[in-house]
Amino acid sequence: MTAGRDLRGAVVAVVGATGGIGSAVVEALTARGAIVVATARPGTALDGAVPAGGTALELDIRDPGAGDALVAAATAAHGRLDGVIVASGVSAFGDLVATPDDVIEEVFLIDVLGPMWLARRVAPALTASGGFLVVVSAVLAEQPVPGMAAYGAAKAAASSFTRALARELRRSGVAVVDVRPPHTETGLASRAIHGEPPRLRAGLAPEVVAERLVVAVERGETEVPSDQFGAPA
Repeated sequence: MTAGRDLRGAVVAVVGATGGIGSAVVEALTARGAIVVATARPGTALDGAVPAGGTALELDIRDPGAGDALVAAATAAHGRLDGVIVASGVSAFGDLVATPDDVIEEVFLIDVLGPMWLARRVAPALTASGGFLVVVSAVLAEQPVPGMAAYGAAKAAASSFTRALARELRRSGVAVVDVRPPHTETGLASRAIHGEPPRLRAGLAPEVVAERLVVAVERGETEVPSDQFGAPA
């Protein structure tokens, strides 16, 4: 754990700002006085996701140049970029042998490759500001589950690269946080790109996950395992 961080006035991008966790993160940041750059995939209505003083940006995380576009937009609008929180993602369910190749590819493209490409391109701006990067993976990174092989493998890969990047960027002054929430009621499972989700117990409220994530940034934590979120209400 490093020194604490005050988010008042910080310019923070939330990738996936219209999702369940992303929208709750935007609210938590705004409550702390941060300036939010809210991004969502092209074609998504962003008007309601951007608090006063913030910036809206259509961003396709599948594009290797998305990080360059994000830095350019934040710098043009606010002069710098202090933090990036990646809360975007897709899900897929079903036995691996029954999961089409293109579905596996899309899951890894959005949940792993996109965040990796983004991280590479925002790192210089975050180094300049002494900023932070948060990547939201999932409890599946810790506990593989049958019927979620592709999805779980993607979350494990995201968690792995995030923790490695934390060590790589430590000397540059950039804090990198791996966040692995348990099942959360985001509605993502109902929008899976393949298969039907298994029956799951009630999950956490997105607001609980968002608050814990932002507290981790404030405290200078490097990871938030699934057992540090508490139980559903």
